[in-house]
Amino acid sequence: QVQLVESGGGLVQAGGSLRLSCAASGRAFSRYFIGWIRQAPGKEREFVAAVRWSDGNTLHADSVKGRFTISRDNTKNTVYLQMNSLKPEDTAVYYCAASPGPPTWLKSYSFWGQGTQVTVSS
Repeated sequence: QVQLVESGGGLVQAGGSLRLSCAASGRAFSRYFIGWIRQAPGKEREFVAAVRWSDGNTLHADSVKGRFTISRDNTKNTVYLQMNSLKPEDTAVYYCAASPGPPTWLKSYSFWGQGTQVTVSS
């Protein structure tokens, strides 16, 4: 079992920044990719970014590349999503989730956090 708890969402103006955190626990989370997936109102869930816990390799969706950065802190068992240059279209519930891979395939994610709301005003 893997437990994931997100924090850090909120309301921000376009062009602003937020940092999301995902605290991971459980026996085997270090074997997984930890990813961020978002869901905007009326839309399907969308892959945002993922990090492979074992070596820190990262992957970002084209829609956020250059603006968002995923990272992990081994000492705190925490994954971060630094979001810069936010746009209104980034408004969504952001979920932290764990996957054995491949990380861009949403059905591969076995464990999910409760989600955190990010709202970007224009």
